Order: sequence, then C-alpha cells, then structure tokens
Amino acid sequence: MSRFARFSMLPATLGAIFAMQVGATLSFAAADGAAVASLPPRTSYIVIGFAGGFVRHDDPHHGPVRLAHKLQQELPKGASIQVFENRHRRAAFESILRLLDTNHDGVLSDAEKAQAHIILFGHSWGASAVVMLSRELDRAGIPVLLTVQVDSVRKPWQSDKVIPENVVAAVNFYQPHGFVHGRSLITAADDSKTQILGNYRFDYRKDPVQCEGGSWFQHTFSPSHLQSQCDPRLWTQVETLVRQRVEPQPATVAALPQP
Repeated sequence: MSRFARFSMLPATLGAIFAMQVGATLSFAAADGAAVASLPPRTSYIVIGFAGGFVRHDDPHHGPVRLAHKLQQELPKGASIQVFENRHRRAAFESILRLLDTNHDGVLSDAEKAQAHIILFGHSWGASAVVMLSRELDRAGIPVLLTVQVDSVRKPWQSDKVIPENVVAAVNFYQPHGFVHGRSLITAADDSKTQILGNYRFDYRKDPVQCEGGSWFQHTFSPSHLQSQCDPRLWTQVETLVRQRVEPQPATVAALPQP
C-alpha cells in the first residue's frame, strides 16, 4: 500500500460547520494579473489561490491554477474564485474587501465582516502568501475559514509558520527533498481559535509523478518541489478540503492521508 493510501477520518462536524445554501452565477475572466470570477450581488464564499515562484496566474500546468479552473466549473452558485500571482497579495486583499462590501459604501461593517467565508490556498511562495494575507485580514478583523499550504516556501522577509487566530482551520502539505522544499510544520498562534488539521508529508523519491512544464533549474535541483505543484493525489486532497467547506456534507466526510 502506498504511503499516500493511509487515511484518517476527519470529524463530520468539520464539513458541516460551514455548509450553507448560496445563489448567483459563477464565471471566469482574466484581469489585472488574476483570474477573476464574476461578482454576484452578495458573495457567500470567496476562494483565492496563489501561484508559486514566478509562475503566472494562468499557467495551465500549475496546481493552484488547475484546481481553480476545476472548482470554477463545479462550486455552488454564488462562490467567487480567483487566482493571483504571489507578488499580487495586495490585489487579493483589495478584491476581498470589495467582495465583502455588499452595500458598496466603501466601509466594511461588523456585519459584513461576519459574513466572510474565505478559503485561501497556494503553492511555494504562494503558500507563504496565504499566511501573509491571513495576517492582513486578521488586522482588518476579517475571519478566514481555511488556509492550505502546499510545499510552503517563505520569502526572506516573510514567516509562513504561525497561523493567525482569525483562521478557523489550517493544513500543510510538504515534501522534504531537494534544493527547494516546503515547511514541514505549521502551528497556531492560538490553539483555542485555530485547528491545525495536519502537516502531511509526501515523498516523491519513493512515489514520483510526471510534471509538464517547469524550468531546467526545477527539473535539475528541485524536482520534488516541482512535482508537488502537479501531483494529482495531493491536489485532490486540497480540493476535498475546499469542497467540505462550501458544500452540504453527509454524515461522514472524505479522508485525508495520515501525517
């Protein structure tokens, strides 16, 4: 049995906590360095992905981009999904503010902040951007349902380890090999407010996957990091986590691999 095949059941309540009925129509477009969904009158769920490294927001081989396109087709109506390059974190923050400002008065009320249903995911530098954006939302008093880091690599002035207390749940996927490899452990700033769902290890030296695209440097010096951006097994887990929070759940929810 593959190391990836071991499973543990998450409590059913994790999937049910955030389930709700939503309305409006989702569409995908490109604007200002991001793939942006159309804005319904009242957005119930905001899903944002960050591309890693110097990858463009519309690279069809990149895990966050592929996942966003898949979710865009299948998420409940009323969801807004966007993909940003990791250097455009400010644009992502401003997009969230616009989506939450349902009365369009330019000021977020406490009620509008309380309606936030935000999910963030990213790869490499994009995973670090997820944590940085969460902190910015925390300072603005805006809650985050879930953060997902995939082979998270921080920039010199960033810290991607401690998850701020406005995040309800967080999970970390990583691989340990190569010149570039992800953070192996994330922790909560406040365990009473944030649940760390796990730090899950993938080993591509034992179970390699084939990736399209990537630079000569990636294939030569960090092939495992490259594989983490295209591994369908890993990104299926990310997809499952997102779906658990935007769709009504049965009595049991999908499993994740053991950390």
